[in-house]
Amino acid sequence: MNYLQFRKQFYELGCVQVHQVYAWDERFDKSNLTRWVQKGLLLKLRNGYYSFPEYLQEPNFTFIVSNQIYHPSYVSLHTALAFYGMIPEAIVRTTAVSNLKKTSYENAFGTFTYQQIADSLMFGYDLKVFGNNRTVRFATPEKALLDLLYLYPFYSTTPELEELRLDEDFMHDDFDVERFCEYATRFQSKAFDKRVKLLIKTYEL
Repeated sequence: MNYLQFRKQFYELGCVQVHQVYAWDERFDKSNLTRWVQKGLLLKLRNGYYSFPEYLQEPNFTFIVSNQIYHPSYVSLHTALAFYGMIPEAIVRTTAVSNLKKTSYENAFGTFTYQQIADSLMFGYDLKVFGNNRTVRFATPEKALLDLLYLYPFYSTTPELEELRLDEDFMHDDFDVERFCEYATRFQSKAFDKRVKLLIKTYEL
């Protein structure tokens, strides 16, 4: 298999896993991948995962990379909050959560971090469509905020919650407080419930 054959077969996937290549051609020489990376024809995302340099120009492709290189996971926390316009900060890394161990990766698309949550908390995400009809597991606004409160328990006082600078218009017009509260009960933590209630009070939801 030469590079043009490889590209024709896998380009539309966006991200390519080595086992997908072997499933197509069991005689594939893995050293080709290293050589194509060295020539700039491929980008290594992490061990066993690759993409094409053209995707560096595609908006929101980092979300696709985040889902693909660590599975199961979904985009959440600061990245999701910034995407919805809930917080003012520009986020320089892609944040996600997973029921696998905490980890991070760096590649040409940026830095990707994954926080660990329990299996029972792997809910509250939608399948959003980006790019060429590629679906991404992406937290709802309510779950992204709950994940933040859960994984960063120092948000436990009014001043600290105010430091989040949650967008008031979004919180009052687009944020689903009923869903937020229903999701919160599934965390089954009294300390967590206190932080949730304090946030509701702080932002007068």
